[in-house]
Amino acid sequence: MLQHREVDVADADAQAMLTAYFAERAEGFPPEQGEYRPTFPDPAQFAPPAGAFLLVVREDGHAVGCGGVRRIQRSPEPDQLIRFEVKHLWLAPAARGGGEGRRLLDALEQRARELGAQELVLDTNRSLEAAGGLYRASGFTPIEPYNANPNATDWFGKRLG
Repeated sequence: MLQHREVDVADADAQAMLTAYFAERAEGFPPEQGEYRPTFPDPAQFAPPAGAFLLVVREDGHAVGCGGVRRIQRSPEPDQLIRFEVKHLWLAPAARGGGEGRRLLDALEQRARELGAQELVLDTNRSLEAAGGLYRASGFTPIEPYNANPNATDWFGKRLG
């Protein structure tokens, strides 16, 4: 079974996972949307209490995935929910298909709750069909765009109870 380890986003393993993630996205990015534009995360945004970054690791300590959560602006609703964003959720191809994506998303949601999140949001690209299916199956629903990410085509949100 794979495990999750919280790390600094500047950690060498975290940077290796992000580099692999960005390379895969650039390779499979829909040409009609132009060029994929990677943005490495700011370490301060993914460190408590602002956020967290998790690695997915095998028993031998080898990283095979990653994902993070970070606090962003309060929601636009009148009750002003504390909003966290899920970012860079990715698994190496060999780690996919066994429910690890769901486990990672659940771990990120739990970590966001611990940091005070009342709502989770994320953006994705419709070309990532499996990711969209995971988000919907995990209780995320379509929302209005909350950012201007040029790589995104779909935005999702989930209130945390």
